[in-house]
Amino acid sequence: MKADSRIWLGAIVALALVYALGALVSVGEVSLTAWLGSWPPAVAAAAAAGSLLYAARRRAATTADSEANADGADGAAALRFLGLAALAWSAGAFVYAVTGLLSTTAAVSLSFGDLFSLVALPLFVLGFTRFAPLPRGFRPVIRHMTDSYVCAAALFSIVWLLLFAPLYSALGEDGEFLAFALVYPVADIVVLCLLAPLVFTSPHSTRRAVLLAIGAFVIICGADLIGAVTRLTGVLPAGGIEYPVRFLGFALLGSLPWLIRDRASARPRRITGRGLYRFAPEIAACGALFVAAVVLTIGALRVDNLAPVLPLAAGSAVIVLLVRMSGLLEENATLSRMVHTREQHFHELAKNSGDVILLLDFDARIFYVSPGAAEAFGYRLDDLLTEPVTAIVHPEDLPQVSAAMAAFDRSGGEGIHLRLRVRAGDGTWRHTESTASLYEQPGEPDRLLVTTRDISAQVALEDQVNHLTFHDGITGLPNRAYLEERAREVLVRRERGQYRGEIAAIFLDLDGFTAVNDSAGHTFGDYLLAQAGRRLRATTDSGFTLARWGGDEFAVLIEYSANAQQVVDFAERLVRAVSAEPFQVADREVVLSASAGVAFAESGMESGELLRNADMAMARAKENGGGGRLEIYAAHMHAKVVGRLELQTELRQALANGDFVLEYQPVVDLESSQVTAVEALVRWQRGDERVLPEGFIGPAEESGLITPLGEWILREACEKVALWRASDWDIALSVNLSVKQILAPRFVETVAGALADSGLPAEVLTMEVDEEVLLEDQGEAVERLAELRRLGVRLAIDDFGLGYASLAHLRELRVDTIKIDPSFIRDLGTDGTVTLLTHTIIRLGQDLGVQVVAEGIERSEQLEQLRSMGCGYGQGFLVARPMVAEGVEALVGGEAGIPL
Repeated sequence: MKADSRIWLGAIVALALVYALGALVSVGEVSLTAWLGSWPPAVAAAAAAGSLLYAARRRAATTADSEANADGADGAAALRFLGLAALAWSAGAFVYAVTGLLSTTAAVSLSFGDLFSLVALPLFVLGFTRFAPLPRGFRPVIRHMTDSYVCAAALFSIVWLLLFAPLYSALGEDGEFLAFALVYPVADIVVLCLLAPLVFTSPHSTRRAVLLAIGAFVIICGADLIGAVTRLTGVLPAGGIEYPVRFLGFALLGSLPWLIRDRASARPRRITGRGLYRFAPEIAACGALFVAAVVLTIGALRVDNLAPVLPLAAGSAVIVLLVRMSGLLEENATLSRMVHTREQHFHELAKNSGDVILLLDFDARIFYVSPGAAEAFGYRLDDLLTEPVTAIVHPEDLPQVSAAMAAFDRSGGEGIHLRLRVRAGDGTWRHTESTASLYEQPGEPDRLLVTTRDISAQVALEDQVNHLTFHDGITGLPNRAYLEERAREVLVRRERGQYRGEIAAIFLDLDGFTAVNDSAGHTFGDYLLAQAGRRLRATTDSGFTLARWGGDEFAVLIEYSANAQQVVDFAERLVRAVSAEPFQVADREVVLSASAGVAFAESGMESGELLRNADMAMARAKENGGGGRLEIYAAHMHAKVVGRLELQTELRQALANGDFVLEYQPVVDLESSQVTAVEALVRWQRGDERVLPEGFIGPAEESGLITPLGEWILREACEKVALWRASDWDIALSVNLSVKQILAPRFVETVAGALADSGLPAEVLTMEVDEEVLLEDQGEAVERLAELRRLGVRLAIDDFGLGYASLAHLRELRVDTIKIDPSFIRDLGTDGTVTLLTHTIIRLGQDLGVQVVAEGIERSEQLEQLRSMGCGYGQGFLVARPMVAEGVEALVGGEAGIPL
């Protein structure tokens, strides 16, 4: 219970104590105390009725009871009936207060106010049973009623003997009025014994409400008991303590909805069905009967003449117990029939089940075996019953059987699952899956119930799946997963001292395999891989593990070797095996070579590190030209790779932190010296160092960071140039593209969005692409760039003239600008061939009607020659260096042109 609930209860108890002290002070004035004392309980009952009815209406309008209702409870209805009961108690108390019938001089007869109070009892029962439902079904209800009656009879016998028997003797001739005074105690005892057992079986979601309600009712019952004594004796016990007690009961009842509101959405816990919950009514009845028997026995020894009501209560309790016993006998007969029926069902199930069902003694002897065993394993039933089950279990699996037998004892044991190999009638071993559990039957020794299923087909399928999981489907060699697991196992064994010599890994890559796939198709490529796998397998010695790593890569794990030179010699032999003779693909011969990398396992090295080192050595061999080259792993290779990965991580963080800045290099009209455009160039502000693109564009491309970085460059540059154009600067923008940007999803939508967000006209933007970009994925790249042109964006080919089929690209993709590579400008005037080529490119651009921009102008003589050749535009350090936005603003805004 939470702190606010404890404070609430404390306030109620304190108020009742103050009320009780006030009653004790006025003990001398009995009539006045009785009359005045009845008003606070009446008010408390009325307040409780209002509180409960308001809470019922509020709860009915919400879903607070949704979880409790799932357990059979109905909180809103419970509060409503409890409120009506409190209202009836309030009406009765007000009648007493008005008529003064509770005075000590009142007759011991029932009055109009008593009728209200008696009506409150069934209403309280209805409300309580909405919180703690009665058992379901006719028989459970009858059993609950009889048990409650036994409890009530026993409890009344105790109260009679200890309290009312002396009063009955004192009344003498007026003893017949005792019946009127006992109406309240008897009714209260019946209701209390009816409801108290329900506390143990109530849902956990309403357990607090049930406890508070029964607690309030117990307090009210105590007040009724004190009131009955007052009626018979005409004396207020303890100065009228009845009224504070009744006030406390009504106050607690009225506080019930507010003390349980914090549990309205609590998740109800499940009652497991074990323990004393199932037998709460029976335990309560037996306990009450036992206490009553003890008290009655002691009382009978001390009292000469017992009142007739006591034998009546005891005799009726005995009759009810007999009825209860007959019900138990009938239930036992039903249970016996159920056991017999279930035994028949068991045999029918065992007979028709596809599984084999056995009953085993604890010495492994077969007591019963289902008829399906003959069909499943090819045995006759008589043959199985003559020997223990261990005789047909595989010797390697017998320890499992012994362990399973030891797990059970005579007192019980949980089920055990086993996978065993069992010999069939034809001598073959079948894989089986069995479940063993304890089988108990009255009058019989405990046995084991074993259900067995033949899973040989499933095991065969699992073996096939395992083979496919750890082997390559094209070459039939072990795959990457198998090699990794094998390398891990070998290195662990070496650490334990089980291996001596060198442990190494060799990675092999087929040079030129991609061209075969592209030209002949993947089917012929797979056929070539299968041939390569057979050649390498024929070259591999025993004790080596050859695997296909993936793609056109193969790997070999050398588990032991005398020295490192033998490993290198073997790697060279593998390389020669690939290029020794051509491969037959369809109707032609294909000559391939291989690049290889070797790495040796050092002490304490893990398998992943060994394989990674061999892979890096192979990559180094391909970088150095391939064609049969062999590289041995060195530490600097790893340092280079790690450094590149760290740089990629730094770049990602730099983009998130906004550490990239843009510089703009002007493009100038060589005739007028006017700035016509700017090319956006990205720089990385790495602390105090400003890093040029050459230092980070490569890692950004490898990591995929170039796509978000390129989008940022585009948006930042578009916004800046749009701002300049809004200041009446007629200036255009050029932005470089990479192949990953062009092929990225939604690339064209990204460009369109940047233009729309910045307000920059599409014809002002020029996207520059290298000729290499078009060679990466020519079809898709050309289509994406064509979509850009349809948006109105201009296209430029950067570094034109380096020899990547430029004329073919100019034919397939309409461009607006060609930018002459700086290498031509650098040798302009000093190399006649370069000068002629440069002049040819300029004339080609003029004939095609596209702009020609010369990049890398650094000397004045270069500028003069370009002017004389008719080159329209240029950029370079002589024209203007890359500068921040403020520099461009100062250059363009302060001068009419650049002096050239």
